[in-house]
Amino acid sequence: MFGRLRLLAIPVVAGLATVAGCGSDGSDVASPGRPADGAGLYEAACSACHGSDLRGTGLGPALLSRVYEPSHHPDDSFRSAVANGVQAHHWNFGNMPPVPGLSDGEIDLIIAHVREVQEREGFID
Repeated sequence: MFGRLRLLAIPVVAGLATVAGCGSDGSDVASPGRPADGAGLYEAACSACHGSDLRGTGLGPALLSRVYEPSHHPDDSFRSAVANGVQAHHWNFGNMPPVPGLSDGEIDLIIAHVREVQEREGFID
């Protein structure tokens, strides 16, 4: 019975990590079976605030904005935001807390996904 409960708990924990993906409570987004691709990692760690389509939510800004082009916010800005959080300066969503639990490689995969979508949507020349 406990083995079955443990299997049922994994999706619940993963779902809670997605809800807490903004990092607001310091929850770790790591979970067994976490996706190994940028799109899946973005969905798990970022979409709750920045939207599944990168168009933002009531909790965070759209990453499909000229503000987040590489010439204005290079990849290191994204890395710093994940590691250290960000003081609100472009939008009125409040401060972004750090997002714990992502490796450097996973952060790079997320950034690559964001850049790919930005390029596809015409935000990168």
